[in-house]
Amino acid sequence: MSRAFVFPGQGSQAPGMGRELAEAFPAVRHLFEEIDDALSQNLTRLMFEGPEDDLTLTENAQPALMAVSLGVVRALAAEGGGNPVAQCAFVAGHSLGEYSALAAAGVLEVATTARLLKRRGQAMQQAVPVGAGAMAAVLGLDLDAVVEAAEAAAEKDVCAVANDNAPGQVVVSGDKAAVERAVALAAERGAKRSMLLPVSAPFHCALMAPAADVMAQALAEIDLAPPVVPLVANVTAAQVSEPETIRRLLAEQVTARVRWRESVLYMRDQGVDRMVELGAGKVLTGMVKRIDRAVAGSAISTPADIETYLKEV
Repeated sequence: MSRAFVFPGQGSQAPGMGRELAEAFPAVRHLFEEIDDALSQNLTRLMFEGPEDDLTLTENAQPALMAVSLGVVRALAAEGGGNPVAQCAFVAGHSLGEYSALAAAGVLEVATTARLLKRRGQAMQQAVPVGAGAMAAVLGLDLDAVVEAAEAAAEKDVCAVANDNAPGQVVVSGDKAAVERAVALAAERGAKRSMLLPVSAPFHCALMAPAADVMAQALAEIDLAPPVVPLVANVTAAQVSEPETIRRLLAEQVTARVRWRESVLYMRDQGVDRMVELGAGKVLTGMVKRIDRAVAGSAISTPADIETYLKEV
């Protein structure tokens, strides 16, 4: 069986995340302490206890989700021996999850990843005034129909597809009025349902250009190592291993579409028949099932999940 490890993005966070892992595995506790030190912040306490409003802030949610994902990797390594990532065919992550994937694959050091994600979260939040932008999920329409609705809705504003998550599950992003127009147009085109998402900024569209500039500068100042296994990148939905290409794609990713559906299909076409989600929640596992039921999907977030997985491999 050929496996890929996949790493969740924003929206999967919840108070209590990572607590069981830290209680069960000293390696996870040490990892969380390392991230707290890198950020000069007690992120661990925020992950374990909340409050949820603070945890959901983009600048906190992004490094917190990375911490839990890498906690799973550390626990697998501690219990199973060796590098579990090296046994996979690919890694991939949804939006910020791409940073988790790169840290897991040895491209980025943990402390560097935490600081980059903190900076990314701050830059994305600062790029657009609160309330000026919006994102909406459109359910029940194919990608081309949602692209057409977004283009028609844009008028003189920004409105674009931000996430192609799964068949019939597409997210649009942009100026609030334009996104609201896109929701109305999608309904006219036969969408089953559309809903504004509870996010603090319009991610993955042209409005994020100031944040992309910040990340390009931040990424230019750090070292990247080649990954132990290839990354399937959000921007291209294809594998990449060359550090300078990864650096460029991470900056582009801030404004570009997350091509998740295509990424899953790419890995499937390369022979992957199992995708294992490492970290908080099971959002990506659900998407994989929607994309291709022939691909087995599972999620690891607790000590019990780790025990089950290691018995299977």
